[in-house]
Amino acid sequence: MKTHSWNLSPKEAVALQRRLADQVVAEDRLGQVHFVAGVDVGFEEQGKITRAAVVVLRLADLSLVEQVVARRPTHFPYIPGLLSFRECPTVLAALEKLTVTPNLLLCDGQGIAHPRRFGIACHLGVLTGLPSIGVAKTRLVGKHGPAPDKRGGWTPLTDKGETIGVVLRTRIKVNPVFVSTGHRISLLTAIQYVMACTTRYRLPETTRLADKLASGSKK
Repeated sequence: MKTHSWNLSPKEAVALQRRLADQVVAEDRLGQVHFVAGVDVGFEEQGKITRAAVVVLRLADLSLVEQVVARRPTHFPYIPGLLSFRECPTVLAALEKLTVTPNLLLCDGQGIAHPRRFGIACHLGVLTGLPSIGVAKTRLVGKHGPAPDKRGGWTPLTDKGETIGVVLRTRIKVNPVFVSTGHRISLLTAIQYVMACTTRYRLPETTRLADKLASGSKK
């Protein structure tokens, strides 16, 4: 696992994002995927404590294999576009607690659909070396047309002439999600895995279960 200093100013964090973005691999470099992990973050004590949750599911039947939570003091301020510097240290601590190594991370947040092409899915992917996908509930940057109202329908998300992700309809008549490459996976493959992890809900099971655990609701 790679590392770097987390004691950075916002200006230093932006510069680091730009450097690390060059290390993102936006093509398929993943082997067989047996275990998929969902990653999400919540906060306790009015933001003073970061609570990171990771759930590992078996891809074949989306059954729960392992779940862990890590808590650490929050050191970085809330700044849109720099949320990974606020959240990643605690997520990395949670990942280190796992006994089952996931083959793919689905992160609640952006991948390259980010102003500097380096959202939290990219950050975690580059540091851990694990293939990763950003699955966000809202758009951070880019433009798009309407997503087809059918399960699995999608439309490109573009920024400055570049396709940075897709707007993916996981359920009909439900708001879409925003999917982008994190690391070591292509966009089309990322779409396939997000849909493979999605059942009857808007969010993939990885994200849905990690969200519950991060918010303190285990049931």
